[in-house]
Amino acid sequence: MSAKPKLYYFDGRGKMESIRWLLAAAGVEFEEEFLETRDQYEKLLQGGSLLFQQVPMVEIDGMRMVQTRAILSYIAAKYNLYGKDLKERALIDMYVGGTDDLMGFILMFPFLSAEDKEKQHAVIVQKATSRYFPVYEKVLKDHGQDFLVGNNFSWADVHLLEAILMVEEKKSDVLSGFPQLQAFKARISSIPAMKKFLEPGSQRKPVPDDKYVETVRRVLRMYYDVKAN
Repeated sequence: MSAKPKLYYFDGRGKMESIRWLLAAAGVEFEEEFLETRDQYEKLLQGGSLLFQQVPMVEIDGMRMVQTRAILSYIAAKYNLYGKDLKERALIDMYVGGTDDLMGFILMFPFLSAEDKEKQHAVIVQKATSRYFPVYEKVLKDHGQDFLVGNNFSWADVHLLEAILMVEEKKSDVLSGFPQLQAFKARISSIPAMKKFLEPGSQRKPVPDDKYVETVRRVLRMYYDVKAN
């Protein structure tokens, strides 16, 4: 196996994007193999690499890891982005869980019909501004620290920045009522590893386009219409 982590997924965001973000935050270089054909996917299946017959899959430290949350937890722990004790880890898990829920409303957006996209757009903005962002705004205001947990940069900060930018792609002024999150976004974005990942030419993926959607549908044989949440 490669000394660098190797990521197996499509040439697009999906569930792998948060893994790319976390590796970048840790300053870890990684390689990628993009799935473009059904044959590539079936080869991984037949070789036993996909434990639950799905991607993402990451080769790291002699393992072939699947299940996004397990991969992220391993990377966070390995690179000291998972708090200093069990209480901090529990807080990180809670905050990551919230941003996961929010990003879930966006993840399948590219696969929706035009009518459902219009409905889902409103849902995303509503959920972000009334359920999720107020939580992080209050956390940051109450403890007055630069980061979400223990005043140290963690997985929770990386995940929240990713979520903020995803929602801003749907509504550019979505943070207008959240001054703490505005400052947080600027602060985390200026961390050298994050700044590098946010620059053009990095391995961060763009907003999914029709080519990405068609490739995923073909490789995974998604012949049904995804429904909005």
